Amino acid sequence: MTENSLKQHITGSLTEGRTALDNLLSNDAALASVEAAARLLIDVYRKQGHVYACGNGGSMCDAMHFAEELTGRYRKDRPPLPAMAISDVGHMTCVSNDLGYEQVFSRFVEAHGRHGDCLLALSTSGTSKNIIRAAQAAKARGMQVILLSGRRSDALENLSDVYICTPAGQFADRVQELHIKVLHILIELVEREFFPENYA
Repeated sequence: MTENSLKQHITGSLTEGRTALDNLLSNDAALASVEAAARLLIDVYRKQGHVYACGNGGSMCDAMHFAEELTGRYRKDRPPLPAMAISDVGHMTCVSNDLGYEQVFSRFVEAHGRHGDCLLALSTSGTSKNIIRAAQAAKARGMQVILLSGRRSDALENLSDVYICTPAGQFADRVQELHIKVLHILIELVEREFFPENYA
């Protein structure tokens, strides 16, 4: 590639990202769902509940990132908040080998989830069977469910207490960029509620 074509691809990628973010910013329904998700998480933590997160591939990495910034730190020091990504390799290989990959998340939810806890699940396609099964397991245990997708999914929306859809084009990378922004916003809003001194 020439120097000019490299620059064109760089600016094109950034422009696509900006357009996706602008579209999300102008989507009142999506913004309301982000606010609802923040309120749900705050309520779960106020009642001493735990939060679990899951996803596949890049969404798994986003789930892990979300959980570690709650248990570790986001911007400033404060007490940890109980959160866990469903990412244990031993569990996932055991369940996928013995029971099938569609149950890797639902089996964990059945083992650890409790009434009043929350499952935050990510599926860029909106069709991930193991995410659908995880949401079903969570609802069966009396958990709250927040679902993030990149395409509208009746199956996921019907299983969620809060459904956040962030369309961003035909490829998963743009959707994941919006998802990580939403997750950071949720973390900040939870912190602002419980640790306002960090934002004084």
